[in-house]
Amino acid sequence: MSKIVEAFNNKKAFIPFVTCGDPDLETTKKILRELQANGADLIELGIPFSDPTAEGPVIQGANIRALKNGITTDDIFDMVKEIRSEITVPMVFMTYANVIFSYGMDKFFAKCKENGMDGVILPDVPFEEKEEFVDAAGAYGVDFISMVAPTSEDRIAMIAREAKGFIYIVSSLGVTGTRSSISTNVKDLVDKIRKVTDVPCAVGFGISTPQQAKEMSDISDGAIVGSAIVRIIEQYGKDAPVHVGEFVKNMKSAYKAS
Repeated sequence: MSKIVEAFNNKKAFIPFVTCGDPDLETTKKILRELQANGADLIELGIPFSDPTAEGPVIQGANIRALKNGITTDDIFDMVKEIRSEITVPMVFMTYANVIFSYGMDKFFAKCKENGMDGVILPDVPFEEKEEFVDAAGAYGVDFISMVAPTSEDRIAMIAREAKGFIYIVSSLGVTGTRSSISTNVKDLVDKIRKVTDVPCAVGFGISTPQQAKEMSDISDGAIVGSAIVRIIEQYGKDAPVHVGEFVKNMKSAYKAS
């Protein structure tokens, strides 16, 4: 069983997202400690990219700030290496195909293995074009996380059958960002997935309140929260870690509410 799957064992997983290097890598490390201390079961790390097509303005802004700081993929690997002995929960990268191509695919996944990264999410790689990435990731024991969107329709079963680690359910059409409500019939997507696999599935895109997190985790295996956390980091900068920790603590406590 992969370390990612274990994160969902007998519980609903809370999965926060942060962009590495926003506002700087030392603050990112402090935030990772707070995320784990306050109940994160799995952590998504964004590698900054100049054209993050799946991201809304909040996470786009984080990418721009990190890149202005001169953050490189090597810097992020070094940061992960430094903190990995402290962070015991699984961690996955969320980035884009071009980041991996420009770094070198074999080199990228070798570094993932060397530094204890458990998986990768590439929102711009469609199911039909994933094979090259899946093979390279698998050679180094890194899970390639599949995404299912409301538009996946007849492809859902096909995607789910080949999924590793967990399945990322995109709750809303469009880009990432907080939303006042989630109108997609997520339960229908979960039901279709569960007909063909027992790989855990977690819901992301738009979850920003404890109530939304609870609702989504009640009908799936967990909730992914990104923009709401990145907004806190934008607001507080280097003072963000304690505020992020408090936010995650409140989100996680909602899971346990009746």
